[in-house]
Amino acid sequence: MEKMYLFYILFILASLHVHRVRSAIGTSQINCATGSNIEVGNIQEGYEGDVEIITNIGPDDHLELEYYLFPIGVTFLELVYSDGDSTATVRTRKPLDADVLQKSGGILYYSLSCPNPSIKNIRKVEVQDVNDNPPIFQSKSYSATVSETTAVGSDVLRVTAKDADVSTENNRITYSIQPPAPDEFEVRDDGNIRLKKRLNYNNNQQYIFIVEAKDKGGLSDTTTVTITVEDFDNLNPYFDHSLYEASIVENQVGQFSDVTPEAIKAQDGDTGINEPVVYSIKAVFPNEYQSNFEIDQNSGVLSVTTALDREEIDQINVNIQATQQDDASKTANAVVSVTIEDVNNKPPKFDQDEYTVSILENSPQNQLVLQTRVTDPDLGGFSKGHFIMDSDTFIINSQGVISLRSDATLDRETVDNYNIEVIAVDQPVDGLSSTAQVIITVLDVNDNNPQFLPLPEPIEIQEGVYTPSSPGEVCKILTTDADIGDNGHVTITTNSHTELFRFREDGTLLAIEELDRETQDVYDVIIVAMDHAIPQRNSIATVRVNITDVNDNAPVFSSDTYSKSILVKDAKVGEVLLTLSATDKDAGSNALISYRFSEDSSMVALDAETGNITLTSDLSGVTEDTLLNLTAIATDHGTPPESDEAEVLIHFKITSFTETVAFESSSYKFTIKENEPEASIVGKVKALTGSPLVTVRYNMKSHEDVFSVDGEGTIKALRPLDKEEEEWYILTVEAIDSRTPPTMAETTVNVQVENVNEAPVFDLETYKAEIFSFSPYKSPIVKVQAWDPDVGESSELQYSLQESTTLLDVEPNTGQIYVLDASSFENNLSTFHVKATDKHGLSTTTTVQIEMNQSVHHDSVTVISLNKPVYIVEKMIPEMEESMEKVLGWTVKILSVRAEDGNEMRTILRESTDKTYVSFIAMDSSGAVIKATEVKKKLNTEHKALTSELEKVFGPGLEINVEDSSGNPEDPIQAFIIALIAVIVVLAVISVTSVSTNIYLKNGLPYTWIVSYIVGKKK
Repeated sequence: MEKMYLFYILFILASLHVHRVRSAIGTSQINCATGSNIEVGNIQEGYEGDVEIITNIGPDDHLELEYYLFPIGVTFLELVYSDGDSTATVRTRKPLDADVLQKSGGILYYSLSCPNPSIKNIRKVEVQDVNDNPPIFQSKSYSATVSETTAVGSDVLRVTAKDADVSTENNRITYSIQPPAPDEFEVRDDGNIRLKKRLNYNNNQQYIFIVEAKDKGGLSDTTTVTITVEDFDNLNPYFDHSLYEASIVENQVGQFSDVTPEAIKAQDGDTGINEPVVYSIKAVFPNEYQSNFEIDQNSGVLSVTTALDREEIDQINVNIQATQQDDASKTANAVVSVTIEDVNNKPPKFDQDEYTVSILENSPQNQLVLQTRVTDPDLGGFSKGHFIMDSDTFIINSQGVISLRSDATLDRETVDNYNIEVIAVDQPVDGLSSTAQVIITVLDVNDNNPQFLPLPEPIEIQEGVYTPSSPGEVCKILTTDADIGDNGHVTITTNSHTELFRFREDGTLLAIEELDRETQDVYDVIIVAMDHAIPQRNSIATVRVNITDVNDNAPVFSSDTYSKSILVKDAKVGEVLLTLSATDKDAGSNALISYRFSEDSSMVALDAETGNITLTSDLSGVTEDTLLNLTAIATDHGTPPESDEAEVLIHFKITSFTETVAFESSSYKFTIKENEPEASIVGKVKALTGSPLVTVRYNMKSHEDVFSVDGEGTIKALRPLDKEEEEWYILTVEAIDSRTPPTMAETTVNVQVENVNEAPVFDLETYKAEIFSFSPYKSPIVKVQAWDPDVGESSELQYSLQESTTLLDVEPNTGQIYVLDASSFENNLSTFHVKATDKHGLSTTTTVQIEMNQSVHHDSVTVISLNKPVYIVEKMIPEMEESMEKVLGWTVKILSVRAEDGNEMRTILRESTDKTYVSFIAMDSSGAVIKATEVKKKLNTEHKALTSELEKVFGPGLEINVEDSSGNPEDPIQAFIIALIAVIVVLAVISVTSVSTNIYLKNGLPYTWIVSYIVGKKK
């Protein structure tokens, strides 16, 4: 198959190279004898092939091809012949062309010669013309200049084309203008272009069109004709535009650089002549600005020679004229509307250099503060201006209104005055500016309770007689109130022991009645610091006033006389004969007693501290009964010292005979512990009769209702004794013997009641309180109070919760109970037990019942967790609330802070974890509680901002998670109304029930109501 394809290809190629074989035009015999003249025939030009076959050629004929008459003919032919051939062929070298043979009239002449050159065989071949040549223009373009005044019908130009074909039929040419042909011209058959319509230079200065030359056969050629119209001076000059607009910046001179729609230009109406024009200013409106302008007479460039002020005028019309230089009567006019552009050369101006305004410190966020006003004489005024004010508290908008920022709050106690510079800038870029001072004074709102400064310690005053006119100064109590004016003017009053104490205006606590330490040595005075605002705020504290001793009591001997009888023979040196006893109602050094004799004795000595009288002599010098009469003096250590005297009688007897009864000692001193049971033995006295035959009976002569004495001299307590009621009892015991008549003797018995630690006692058996579920963390609920029967030890009591709980906490020293997590109370009524423990470990318990008002349900409580220990979070609650308020835009109150395991905070302080759960509620500006779902949504949206704010409180690396919480929906407004009614009801019964009401306000809106009331029976 491939070979077949190759064969076809070769066959086709071979066919392309095979000359077309044509038969000869004619055949003739050569005549070398006489010659010949033969017309071979005729053929169309372009022929190629054999022209003539020549025969009858002799062997000696040597044919040659020669020209005849016209040499050009043989250039087309060649002779195919070799000597000895009998025939020859004349054939073409190239296609025959009649146009080339035009001189020979289209006849191809040639001759064949024999050896005799003079013999010619002339041949003629007529070559017929074929239309194979197009007309050809002598020039590819023609041009002429024609005046616009040339008459219609005039020939303005001739175009000429030639056709190389020789026949008249083939070389006849017709001319035409190709579309689009101008209406003003036509072409004639001879090639002349004639004017058909009058020319107008102003309409068309030049015509360019195509002329075509075409022969009969349709062959053609084209040439381009350009006719330029020559102008004639018959028109006025003219401006390109009747109105030009130009602008120039105020306060500048010089040429107008930007003229619209184009530069000012006037020209001759005969633009072909274009005679120069001269420019001039004809008028300026307003006229007074004529001298501000000039125009270049040659170029027409308009200039400002005297600067203009836009604030004076912003638009001027300049009438200009163009005059043809060679003919002043030919003119043209135009108007140039000049706009004076504004330059920002006038700074804005505040209507005041200094603004002064006041605002309440509890003003809500976004509160309008003042309106500044700015003017600017420049174009547009202050419409593109802006304000700059550097303040974290206030913000200014584009209209110059200064208001409190949405994330800012005012606190006069922190900052009471803001001096802010406000800058008005008239443009966004490279603007001019001016400044004004804004002085904002924050007005006080009574939002701070008076506070007691650290109380002096200890607080003491000497006992004494004081009166309102001659009071005694106890101490000066200092207070502070962060508010000012009446809001910060604090007065202190007493709320207990008002008959004994009052305050002077300067805060000095005064004693105004007699104070007797021996009657009462400690007063717990409740004091109230109250400001002068309406309504008033107050703080309450308790000060313990200790009454210090004055040496106003002399020692008192237990007996006026102390006596002792002793047998000389039984006497031993160092033996204690008597013990003197004196007491002093004073305290401290004033109650310390030293004993001495008024005169020294060589027989006995008196111990200064114990009061023991000891024998110092062996009595060897005593030979008869001797009565030693001494005066004993008991002196205290006060200043000046006080003293008492007692008589001391010591009988030194030689024999033991006696006729009267006598006590072994003139005085006795016994002690008994308080609260000992009935019939407890106090001590034993003994009287001597001197004879075994004489008996003695005893009789209690004083305090018979408290003590008894039996026949053996044993003294017993008839009931338990209380040191706090009476510490010393001075008894008189009588001894009566059996003689007739009986003799009697008396002795003094001093009984001291010793202190025994007693358990504390609460004021009430049951404390009751009511709280609301949105009570914030650490809100006070109720204060429990206990007292210690032991003298002076009530202040050392420690309070604690008996059960471990995360809901409450109690202040150990004061008994104040706080709420830790109000939202987690599950029951409407919860019962707790508080224990008071004295320093010796004895304790007692009271019951605390807390009623929960469900004003906010759990669906309003949101819980987040932080990767920080509880004891750190607890300390930062105020800062945390403030940071959360900034981010959320709501008031935030933390209800509880607890650890991951739920243990109460006191346990956590010992075993801290690194995760803390914080429960809180959020409230809007009306006090309504926001639902937890909405709070969570905002927490998630603002998580990054919240983390950033709280890291300022807790440091970097803080992680915050929003935890799940649940609850039942409740209308916060309804809860608020219920809470308010509850408060009013409690206040209404304040006269019959001991009530303590604490209402905490913020920005005038209730956010925590804690009503605590105490109902119970005092012990």
